[in-house]
Amino acid sequence: MLSPKKPRYRKQMKQVRHLRGTETRGCELAFGDYGLRTLDEGWITARQIEASRIAIARYVKRGGKVWIRIFPDKPLTIKPAETRMGSGKGSPEHWVAEVRAGRVLFEMTGVPPKVAQEALKRAAAKLPVRSKVVMRSDFLV
Repeated sequence: MLSPKKPRYRKQMKQVRHLRGTETRGCELAFGDYGLRTLDEGWITARQIEASRIAIARYVKRGGKVWIRIFPDKPLTIKPAETRMGSGKGSPEHWVAEVRAGRVLFEMTGVPPKVAQEALKRAAAKLPVRSKVVMRSDFLV
């Protein structure tokens, strides 16, 4: 699964409120011909990213090329069960990627349009945010 090799800080604050609004960077297709774009904001864990990647790879039978455009670089900490109050912050449990609405999560190329759309729809089913499939032709004006 994805996680940073050497994080600068082991623990971070949650800061949920700053995710509001739409994304200004990473909104257009940069590498592939098809992409999966979010419609909501939220946290996507490394496990969910990996599950989506596997769903895409299985459906296209290892054909084409896939780019993952997000990286989980925020640690979420959890205190052990049945621990008394106090005694500091818990240890890092898993990593999440913060995404805003409009961010392209996955891109792919080298497969027919129907196959790409179905593969990205299956990947979207693994994610906790609403998303839609976009094509390069949508961006041409």
